[in-house]
Amino acid sequence: MVEARAFWVAAPGRGEIRAQRLRPPRAGELLIRACASAISRGTETLVFRAEVPQSEWQRMRCPFQEGEFPAPVKYGYAMAGIVEDGSAELFGRRVFCLHPHQDRFIVPQDAALAIPDDVPDRRATLAANMETAINGLWDGGPGPGDRLAVVGAGVVGSLVAALAARLPGAEVELIDIDPGRAELARTLGCRFAAPHQARGEADLVIHASGNPDGLATALAIAGVEATVLEMSWYGTRVVPLALGGAFHSRRLSLRSSQVGSVPPDRRARWSRRRRLALALSLLRDPVFDLLLSDETDFLALPELMARLATSSAGGLCHTVRYD
Repeated sequence: MVEARAFWVAAPGRGEIRAQRLRPPRAGELLIRACASAISRGTETLVFRAEVPQSEWQRMRCPFQEGEFPAPVKYGYAMAGIVEDGSAELFGRRVFCLHPHQDRFIVPQDAALAIPDDVPDRRATLAANMETAINGLWDGGPGPGDRLAVVGAGVVGSLVAALAARLPGAEVELIDIDPGRAELARTLGCRFAAPHQARGEADLVIHASGNPDGLATALAIAGVEATVLEMSWYGTRVVPLALGGAFHSRRLSLRSSQVGSVPPDRRARWSRRRRLALALSLLRDPVFDLLLSDETDFLALPELMARLATSSAGGLCHTVRYD
């Protein structure tokens, strides 16, 4: 039997590392040793604070989750590791898997995808967020030459902006309250603006700040008959939204985007596995290392999550190191 350790939300606002024994992998399964995982500051802090609405408990389940909301629950979905047992084809290979924070684990072979050789472990943990960004652009449907605004220069917003900037002729403005994100925006190929300086008449506005004030900014800068795509998720929070003024006369559309489903116009051709393979391929670009911030040892994860859950400051991707 293999000994493993996993991070659990033991109670609202309290995490702990729990030991468990793993049975040997069966045919078609892989034993994976973790190298790095990423923390989703938005979703995982909501889970940690027990702010997942009961109506969403089933829809918000992540692959290989154990336990139930609100707690105790094992939750997470951005893991890079090395195959230690199982498929001869993948033995010794680095793989990405949508799995909670755990130092060793067993999954079906088709739940893991080989990481390209030129994508380092930490950058590979951005794959789940890159999937979200891809899905957001599919939902928003921008085209060449469009004027796009992305509100919120966190990980998801920055990934969306970076991909949008690669559209021929597109003008992309990344908007954030932190002026320190200006250099990041420029490196990703975008203009930068504080909310009060954002230019208007955008063809598409994507909101990813997680703050209702950001959504208000998004509505204010959308052009006539433009779409505002909401990528933030607020859990149990009630979000006030001013839909008076020129909202109706400008005939704005407000849509949601969620990575749990491939958009209907692609669903017949794009599986989630194909989308994940695309995300990993796009991470070959070393520019995305700019989105990686701090790194914490796995055993310190309970204390880290407690700090993140009580902090109002946004941040880039915090990763977990497994030694």
